[in-house]
Amino acid sequence: MILCLGPTPAVQRVMVFRRLVLDGVNRATTTIDGAGGKSVNVAKVLYALGESPLAMGFLGGERGTWLLSHLAQRSIKMEFVPVPAETRQCLTALDEGSGTASELVEESRPVEAAEYERLLSLFRERVGSCRAAVMSGSLTPGGPADFYLRCTRAAHKAGVLAVVDAQGPALAEALKGNPDLVKPNRDELSVTMGRELPDEAAVRQAMRELWELGARRVVVTASNAPTLAFDGQRFWRVVPPRIVARNPIGSGDAVAAGLVWQVLRGADLGEACRWGTAAGSANALTRMAAEVTRADVERLVREVRVEALQPLQRAGAARPANRYCSSA
Repeated sequence: MILCLGPTPAVQRVMVFRRLVLDGVNRATTTIDGAGGKSVNVAKVLYALGESPLAMGFLGGERGTWLLSHLAQRSIKMEFVPVPAETRQCLTALDEGSGTASELVEESRPVEAAEYERLLSLFRERVGSCRAAVMSGSLTPGGPADFYLRCTRAAHKAGVLAVVDAQGPALAEALKGNPDLVKPNRDELSVTMGRELPDEAAVRQAMRELWELGARRVVVTASNAPTLAFDGQRFWRVVPPRIVARNPIGSGDAVAAGLVWQVLRGADLGEACRWGTAAGSANALTRMAAEVTRADVERLVREVRVEALQPLQRAGAARPANRYCSSA
């Protein structure tokens, strides 16, 4: 079993338009409702790949009840902590004319500190029976920045692989627990480091800094651009296959699921990223996030190119101070 933890799941609605016009009336040709949020997306992809995920987080209100029913119909195991706050809803608008996807994200509502303690207690109870714990997504407003750190330490105490897909303070704090793998995207990495990352060299330097601060392996995705990976000794560039994307939302979550799936099978980081990238590309072929098929992943993995990179030359000048990450 693989535990998929995220405090901010969502009811996901996808609306398809022939042509989306701002400041005008738009009529959708198709509307699809499903379960979303980063951790739920990871669970859905792992299930499609043949794994047994356990989804965990907060749910509340009518949307929370709907999401529980939806996941149950898909036979995904779950243990959510009920809270008074209504579960959020996110909307994806697909413009078929331009081939673009616009994501409208409802912020989660605050959750009491006591509810986080309940979720952490549940995590500690269940993580020992799992092979990996994937902690992903933003915390609720005002949530404890060290939540993923405490979960990472609990996972390691149980001898379980700990993966963190987050940004900002939540990721910076988690590094203190030496997570086995962190997977921000390029924008999230820039936010966490508190500086622009204008090119691949800058991204690789920031990845090395995350490793120096505690991450054992670092993977950084970048939409349809190559994924970069670092295991403390080697860098890889992973080039995705050429596809006609229908909806890229959730592809980073699919990458995380594919990565964990293969790391648990003993793959090195480069090979695991090959499968993760195939899963991310398979996700982009679907209208609803994380509705991948294993057949698509196995077909696309043959088209992913993995390149070993030359060692990074360390810059002689002192690096800029990070906004959230500090070596102190």
